[in-house]
This record gives sequence, C-alpha cells and structure tokens, in this order.
Amino acid sequence: MTSKTLFVFAITLFFFSCEKKSPTIDYTDWSHYGGPEDGSRYSALAQITKENVTQLQVAWTYHTEDATERSQIQCQPIVANGLLYATTPTLNVFALDAATGLQVWRFDPFQILGGENSWAGTNRGVSYWESGEEKRILFTAGNWLMALDAMTGEPDFAFGDQGKVDLRKDLDTDLTDFMIVSNSPGVVHDDLLILGMRLSEGLDAAPGHVRAYNIRTGKREWIFHTIPQEGEAGHETWDPKYIQQIGGANNWAGMTVDQARGIVYVPTGSATYDFWGGYRTGDNLYANSLLALDAKTGKRIWHFQAVHHDVWDRDFPANPNLIRIQKDGKWIDAVAQISKQGMTYVFDRETGEPIWPINETSVTQSVMPGEISSKTQPIPTLPEPFMKMLFEEKDILNLNPEWQAGIKSQLSNATIGDVWAPPHPEKPIVLFPGMDGGGEWGGAAFDPTTQTMYINANQIPWLIEMTPNASFGNVGLSIYTNYCGNCHGIDRKGVTGSVPSLIGLEKKYSADSLGKLLQSGRGAMPAFSHISAEEKGILIDYLLGKTETGDKKELEAESSKLYPRYYMKGYKKLVTKEGLYGSNPPWGLLTALDMNTGKKKWQVALGEIDSLSAQGFAPTGTENYGGPVVTAGGILFIAATKDEKIRAFDTESGKILWEAKLPASGHATPAIYEKGGKQFLVIACGGGKGTKSGDAYVAFALPD
Repeated sequence: MTSKTLFVFAITLFFFSCEKKSPTIDYTDWSHYGGPEDGSRYSALAQITKENVTQLQVAWTYHTEDATERSQIQCQPIVANGLLYATTPTLNVFALDAATGLQVWRFDPFQILGGENSWAGTNRGVSYWESGEEKRILFTAGNWLMALDAMTGEPDFAFGDQGKVDLRKDLDTDLTDFMIVSNSPGVVHDDLLILGMRLSEGLDAAPGHVRAYNIRTGKREWIFHTIPQEGEAGHETWDPKYIQQIGGANNWAGMTVDQARGIVYVPTGSATYDFWGGYRTGDNLYANSLLALDAKTGKRIWHFQAVHHDVWDRDFPANPNLIRIQKDGKWIDAVAQISKQGMTYVFDRETGEPIWPINETSVTQSVMPGEISSKTQPIPTLPEPFMKMLFEEKDILNLNPEWQAGIKSQLSNATIGDVWAPPHPEKPIVLFPGMDGGGEWGGAAFDPTTQTMYINANQIPWLIEMTPNASFGNVGLSIYTNYCGNCHGIDRKGVTGSVPSLIGLEKKYSADSLGKLLQSGRGAMPAFSHISAEEKGILIDYLLGKTETGDKKELEAESSKLYPRYYMKGYKKLVTKEGLYGSNPPWGLLTALDMNTGKKKWQVALGEIDSLSAQGFAPTGTENYGGPVVTAGGILFIAATKDEKIRAFDTESGKILWEAKLPASGHATPAIYEKGGKQFLVIACGGGKGTKSGDAYVAFALPD
C-alpha cells in the first residue's frame, strides 16, 4: 500500500471513529459483492487521481474463451488472498493472480452437475468465506449452490450432497419442479451464506423465500417466508384461497449485511403474475419490500413495502447501501435502497424509521376485470428522484420530425402522463421509467467521506399492453403465453437485437430437438425442465405450428392449475423503427446525491451514440447495465453503457476525466483493488444486451 493510500485510509478511519457505533470497515477490501462489506462500492485507494487518471493503460486481459451468441458477463469480481475470483459466460469459476491476470485455477461446475444441468443463466459474482485455514468460494450455477476451496478450486464434497445443494428443495412446499436461478451471490455472516434466487415470471414460479445455509455442511439453517404461511404476520395481505399457488416475492438483486449489528437487509421483487393480480388480492407482503432480518435466525426485525400489490414489475433492483450520514447535527447509521422508479428510500438501520417522511399517496385505480389495485402508494419526500419520473406528450422524442411522428402514432391510444397508471384491458400504458429502471442491478456507490451517493439509471419509456387469456379455445397459446410470451411477445416476433423471433421454428427444429432445447435451455433462455410433460408437448406442438393438437387440446392432468385471466403481450420498449428510444434524451443518466440533505449535487448523461453525435446532437446517454465504483482519488469509474466504453468522472463535478474503448460492452460493475503496490481497475466485458458478446476481463493500471 502506498504512503498516500495509507494516509487517506487513516483519515477515513479517524473520521468514522469520532462517533458512537463507528464502522470498522476496511475500505481497501474488495472481497464482497459491492466491494467492501457495506455494499458501498467505495475504495479508499488513491494511487489513481484526477491528475493522473488519463495515464491509465491496460495492465492485463483475461479471455474466458467460452462466449456464445447473446452470452453475457454480469460478474463483479472479488479479490482475496491476492487472487481475483470471477465467472465466465458459461459459469465456470476461476481465480487469477490479481496483479498479472494469469490463471491460477478454473472450475467447470458441470463436471459435477452433468450435461442435463447445462443451463445456468447469468451470474453476477461469487462469495468468499474464511475461518482459520479454511477458505471457500461459494457460487451458484442454475439451481445449484456449490462450494470450492478458494486456493485450489477443488470442490468441497463435504458440502451438501457431494458438493452441491439443490435450491429447488427445502422451500417448505411440497413442490420441487421450479425454474430457479440464483444469479446474484449470497452474503456471508459468520458461518452462514444467506441467499436469494431468480424465479419464473409466471404463475409457475416458486415462492421466493430467503434461506441461510451452513457454509461447512450445506444444511439449511433458516428460512424466511416472503409469502407468509398461515399464522404468520402478513398472511392477511393475500387472498387465502390462492396464496399457496402464488410465487415470486423473491430476492434476485442481492443483499447487504451489517456485520456489527447482525442484520441482513433483503430487497424483494414482485409476486406473480406480475401484471394481473386477480389471484392475490391485497397488499402482498413481503413482495416489493426491504426486509431487515436477524442474520443468525432469519427473524424479521422490520420491513418497508415500496409498492403495494405490484402490477408494474417494480422489483427492488439492487442490493442496498449501508451509509452513514449527518442530519440535523446528528450522525445516523442508515440503509439506502434505490428503486426502478427512480426513487431512493432511506431508513434507520435498527428501527426502520424513514430518515425523511414517506407519504401514502392516492393513485389511479385499475379497471382490469378481477383486479383490485391499491388505493395508495408510498412516495418519499427526499431524497430527490435520481431521474425524471413522468412521461408526458412534451417528452416525446423530437430530435427528428419523422421519429416524433412514428412515436406519436404508437401512442395514439395509450395512457401517458401518469406515474402509477395501472395496466388497462383495452389500451397500452406507458411505463416510465421502464421495467429495467431507473435504477437497476448494478446498484449505487456511496462515498463515506463526503456522504455522496452515485447512481446510474435508464431513462427509457416502455409499453404495457394486456390481452385476455385464450385458454378456453387455444390451450397451446395460453401455455406459450405463460412461459414464453413475456420475452418473445404474444406474436412470437421477439425483440430485434436481443430476443429472437420464434416464427418459423418448424424449419429449424423437430419435435425432438425442440424438446431437448426446452429441457436444457440456452443462452438467456432458461431451461423449462420444471414444466409437466403434458404442457411441454402442447407447447412444442404450438411452436411447430401443429394447431390441431397445440391449439385445441384440453389440459387434463393440470385442470386445477392457475392461469392469469389477462397476460401482458410482451416486454416492449417504446422505440422508433430505427431503434431510438421514444423519449427525449438523455436516455442514460449518472446522478450524484448529497445524502446529508437528500438533494442532487449534479447529473450528467451517461454514454453516447456515435451516429447521433455525428449528426450534431449532444451526447444522449445510452441504455446502461452495471454499476459505478468510487474512490478516495475523487474518481467515479463506470462502464455499463452500450457504446463499449469505460469512463472516469470527477466525483465533485461530474466532468468526464478519461475514457477507454473496451472489447465489448462492460455490462457489469468494476472492481478496485491493490496488489504489489499498484492499484487496479477491472471490468468484465461480456456485451450481449443488443451488442456483440465478449469474453474478456480487462484490468487497467498506471504505468510503472
């Protein structure tokens, strides 16, 4: 560690030591999801400064050599023992020498899991644990949790069942046939790994209960029912007739632990079905909530629900930040949670009391048949929103008359200008910001020395359009809609550049080969091994155009299964025929919030579209996925954008100080660490979200 870095670190520790219950967090550590243990994405390293950041150059590049069409790398590396730990597009886990990028070991989980379990989705990182001489890397591949020796990469066969734990089990339900993927790493507290999971978006989803596993044995130690069981608090906020068939309310975005207090903060998502909630009348605790749980026992300490009876897919998208702020002359240990809506909710860590008032506000009511929406929604008075939250006619894209006319034609029958407009049975609504945020899974960064939070966001309108369920005359379509329609659309046309069309599958697949694809999954498409053989057969017939069987056959074995009365027609961004977003830019934003006052310090566009810049338009920002990191050198680093660049911003002004071209878009959060007296910045360059896929981890450092 350099003398300058030691000085900054000492000042930081002194600053915190002046107050009661001061943190003892090592801000040079990057061994957790979110960097230090508080999820701050802040580093006290200061070798790279505003004055020398332009000298950054590539120090090493590691190619995973397993990228595929539309593959991604969303992984934020962690660093411990001088090794960098991360994952590849196909979810191999590896360790590199953090200074040279040379591979130390690499583990393919499918050595143990076998080819039948070859689909595992995306992965955003791994977890590190040590106790004495024991050191472990814990990670997930699909529905499997595994443990490796951190120094050798050898699997721990004493963990679970021969080195693996099946996350479909121990959910306190009789069913085990679920689509489960734990894409964000769990958090470690003592000898426990606390873990969430990604689930199906349909009524086939598992309940999103939060579980803790013994790291030595793989045994489940506790479970918190995010969909409360009979006799538990919150059960009364659901329809008792259907509650056992409702899934979701899951933590897919990650968690953060206050290690000193023994509290784990768990943000949850919506309950299924996302866009029509006729089977889940009520507020639906603990969906769309921030939970504070006892990390040792899983007992609820407090909770806050940000969206009552969600019908907009307003999941909490990222793990929260543990922050320390000054308000009314007092220091407060708080937890801050960003949202897809563009709002930040801030609470006292111990009591759950809001730092600023949160008002229950009357909102528009649903007219969907069978739907009973919430009359109010909670709106924080502060902090200020980190993006625009209302899309009105004046916000329609006007850079070009032709583009403007095209967007207006799409909105001729749409509801606009209402933040809380619920889905409508006869016309589309504009959801702004869209289903990917606003804030998204990259999370926020917090500088504890200035009490400033930095948040990147998407500022893009989406459309929600509903259609009646066709199951009474078209069972094949109903099954397709339930499992495939959200992504590929009711019309099966997909989304250009990101989700393929399913029209004409009969020219590419036989019933046997399509069945194998549904069983195994591929790329971003999950495996559908959890659905019944009867449903799968009908779905295959429907996709291959065998209407006499696929469309008309009656479901016999599953006549009691729930299907929504209304479906969303598919995830749809409001765009021009050229693919430009339907609102006026900026489409990507980076915002600095003073968390002592809740007020914005600055806000700038994030990203650039070269073709528009060439036409004389100012940088518009781009859609962005992945988060920022901030350092004691006064620099914020972020990739995230579709323009395949990584940038450095001045933390005080938002001015761009440096940028570099990447081999593919860095849709991930960087890592900051030091080894051998040198500070490194590392970013995963996986692309794949409408851009080319990549396989590289690129490290930057100052020249020797």
